[in-house]
Formats: sequence, structure tokens, C-alpha cells
Amino acid sequence: MILPYGLSPRRHHEESDSKFMSQKILVAEDQQHIRSLIEYKLTNSGYTVVCAEDGKSALEKAGQIIPDLILLDVMMPLMTGFEVLAALKTDEKTRNIPILMVTAQSKENEVLKGLELGADDYITKPFSPNELAARVKNILMRRKRGT
Repeated sequence: MILPYGLSPRRHHEESDSKFMSQKILVAEDQQHIRSLIEYKLTNSGYTVVCAEDGKSALEKAGQIIPDLILLDVMMPLMTGFEVLAALKTDEKTRNIPILMVTAQSKENEVLKGLELGADDYITKPFSPNELAARVKNILMRRKRGT
């Protein structure tokens, strides 16, 4: 089996990863190949992954499952990632969920807009699956520590 760069078929999780196994991550990404790549990497890192194909679905699923983290693409159909982010941050149930924005836009004004709306971090496409997993882990560890 040939896997994309940076991926390995890891079945056994390191002890340090075991504490994250029950953590739910919502992946909101309209491009199926990117969504599958993210889902594969995070599942093999020990997380429970729920996917959404568009902004409206992402907002609905976030309210239903209350994930521990949301990976949110900026450019999606029905609602943009920015619109979803703004709605999440105004809802009592979802306002404290950390958000990692995933975008092809690396322009400073786009990044600043997301951060001003309440995003916790940004990663630009194309990205390393290992870097993505490290950012997810760091955000969740900071949240657990309350920082």
C-alpha cells in the first residue's frame, strides 16, 4: 500500500497519544481528497473524526456533537469558514471550541480576519499531515491546561 508523503499505517498508538483517543474532531472541508487525508491522519493519531462537506453541515454537526476541536476550511459551499466561525463563537454551546482554520489563502488579511473572529490557529494548503497532527495535539493540550 502506497500512502501520501508523511503518512504511515500506524495501528498502535504511543502511550502519550492514548489520552487523546476519545477526543472528537470535526473536519469541515469540501474537497474530498483533502478531507480523506485529514481524516486518515487524525484517526491514525487516535482521534475520533467526524466530517462535514460544507459550512452549513459543519455548523449543524458542531452543535450536535460539541467536538473538542474543529478544523475549518475557509472556502466552502453554503457558508464560508468565516461565517461558520462567527456563528460558532456567538453560540453559547460552541463558543469555547478551539478552531484550526485550514486554507489555501495565506494572505495576511485572511489570516487576521480568522484570528479576529476567534480562530486559535491557521494552517495553509498544501500542508504536511504531520504538521497538522502536531498543531491539533498542541491546541488540545493547551485547552486541557486551560491556557
